[in-house]
Amino acid sequence: MDTRRHLFRTSGTLLTAAALLISGCSSGSSSSSAVESALPAETPKALTAYYGQELSWRECGVPGFQCASMKAPLDYDKPGSGDIKLAVARKKATGPGKRLGSLMVNPGGPGGSAIQYLQTYAGIGYPAPVRAQYDMVAVDPRGVARSEPVECLEGKAMDAYTQTDVTPDGQRETDQLVAAYKEFAQGCERRSGKVLPHVSTVAAARDMDVLRAALGDEKLSYVGASYGTFLGATYAGLYPKRTGRVVLDGAMDPSLPARRMNLDQTAGFETAFQAFAKDCVARKNCPLGTGSPEDAGKRMKDFFRDLDKAPVPTGTDRRLGESLATTGVIAAMYDEAAWPQLRDAIAAAMEKEDGAGLLALADSYYEREPDGKYANLMFANAAVNCLDLPPAFKDPDAVKSALPEFEKASPVFGEGLAWSSLNCAYWPVRATGEPHRIKAEGASPTVVVGTTRDPATPYKWAEALAGQLDSGHLLTYDGDGHTAYGRGSDCIDSAINRYLLRGDAPPDGKKC
Repeated sequence: MDTRRHLFRTSGTLLTAAALLISGCSSGSSSSSAVESALPAETPKALTAYYGQELSWRECGVPGFQCASMKAPLDYDKPGSGDIKLAVARKKATGPGKRLGSLMVNPGGPGGSAIQYLQTYAGIGYPAPVRAQYDMVAVDPRGVARSEPVECLEGKAMDAYTQTDVTPDGQRETDQLVAAYKEFAQGCERRSGKVLPHVSTVAAARDMDVLRAALGDEKLSYVGASYGTFLGATYAGLYPKRTGRVVLDGAMDPSLPARRMNLDQTAGFETAFQAFAKDCVARKNCPLGTGSPEDAGKRMKDFFRDLDKAPVPTGTDRRLGESLATTGVIAAMYDEAAWPQLRDAIAAAMEKEDGAGLLALADSYYEREPDGKYANLMFANAAVNCLDLPPAFKDPDAVKSALPEFEKASPVFGEGLAWSSLNCAYWPVRATGEPHRIKAEGASPTVVVGTTRDPATPYKWAEALAGQLDSGHLLTYDGDGHTAYGRGSDCIDSAINRYLLRGDAPPDGKKC
């Protein structure tokens, strides 16, 4: 899968705030009796110390939140070979009234910081009744953010990587793209070789079960968005009888191989772009003209080609070429609230040769700070994706053969997204996962949410996951953007809140 764009992006615009450092300390720990009651009887002896650990909670610089560290085996197949330290945060139930236990959250990615999501949104922005009855909890998955993060390239090298031409014209540019993928992979191996073989989604799901026990919860209640749905579904498949109230919003289909997944997402971005274009051409100031949405798409693609030949200034030492411009447009597809910003950015680049607006969108997507430093997101994204599934393509010839299919799926983005799917071919660690169906027989009712015009996790993936899960309940939002909970639909929010608070899953097939 693609590391140039994180395939399963963190929800909407919720993670724009800078991550807050964990600092300071105060006392606090889990009850030992609660931990013991949450320890599964069938826990392997080698893992009992991990399952039985008590978390020492401390203040961590964000009012109302506490943080802790949790140990997990680096390799679950060899628990005695070393540990990995995982960062955990919580905000205790604000309630009076009955406490329902812990509600674990994950925003997706892979590579999105669950702690940042908790501190900047979920812990303060989830509905008050939910926060009143649940301790809101997050753990940064292994290799992500505060949990022994994967590192690959530093600022200037990463800048160069993000500007690499992903629509190569001829052998020379193809060789340059392959060299960029190899340099990225080698950087990851050089700087993070110890953890690279151990950051799979299966390992992260097993960490969640250790945390569940350490929190003293007999069952896991969870809200996962985007890639977080794959993480949650993986947990349910491993521990179906330990799942509680689980919401999977913006669902992935775990049965798909990487090539099909990337192709489906390519079509999803085209669907989202057509929705944007339809809205744009109805306006007098649309920079893509006032014709049909298809005409707007052709003009967008032509502009990308122009930038490939002649990048435009941005007011920085970086110029806006085709790759960064494409990333900027894709970034705005996740949330229709970004469409006005995108129109202005396209207009400035086309009419004034000012690429600053599209560059800002691309930088937000890559989580690049103004000082040139990159967050860990894109590095962890590659490490997890390339471990979870065999590569979409094995070499450039395979990409060339697939180009017609990808360009049919998206005339605007297809060529670039096909070539972007080549990166895992050069990954230094062999994939440990395979496409598979998840049934989770015996799990509690699980709510799977799909948005009909979701660009990153196409609606049919939600249909597929809900159908695979033995207890899946499909909840549909007819709308635009990536994920649905907390994005303005009273129908969606009421159904999910009722489920989280009362355990009443919406009828399978409910539409909003």
